[in-house]
Amino acid sequence: MDTKLNAATAISQLLSPLNEDQLEIFASILIRTELKKNELLFKEGQISDQIGYVYKGMVRQFYYKNNRELTEHFACNGSMFICIESFLRQKPTPLKVEAIEPSVVYGIPYHPLEELSNEYYEIGLLYRKMLEASLILSQRKADSIRFESARERYERLLKNNPEIIRRAPLCQIASLLEMTPETLSRVRAGTL
Repeated sequence: MDTKLNAATAISQLLSPLNEDQLEIFASILIRTELKKNELLFKEGQISDQIGYVYKGMVRQFYYKNNRELTEHFACNGSMFICIESFLRQKPTPLKVEAIEPSVVYGIPYHPLEELSNEYYEIGLLYRKMLEASLILSQRKADSIRFESARERYERLLKNNPEIIRRAPLCQIASLLEMTPETLSRVRAGTL
């Protein structure tokens, strides 16, 4: 059963363990949202005031450039997502966050998280680990685009995130990997 405490426990186990009392305090700020397929959690121009934890389902972050939809990130069961600049600076985001299947997301709101981080060292450490994970993920993606071939990028995604390959539409996967759907088809067929 998904509850705030279960979500808080899962987040804590993922990044930095909290004791029972702090788990309950951390759980008290979580915001549960159920999303239908294709429903937006955040829209372009909105302030992304939460770090998201996908308890069930799958979401993607994306944006438009030159009339093309570009996928920035996928998050599925047990993973997190953040529009980092919007969250940290509390300014509008150019990104959208959309459920690509029915999903349950727990949001960790900015101001309550800041307050708890100042009051409880362990919650502050958990917050830091959330930000570190996001920055490392962004760096790995940038390095992958710069240094890996289309085949290598696909194989890395297949190895590290097979759920994305199984559950996301191919056009969105191609966009994430910064290749055309045709190139992705050739990579998957082994002709590239």
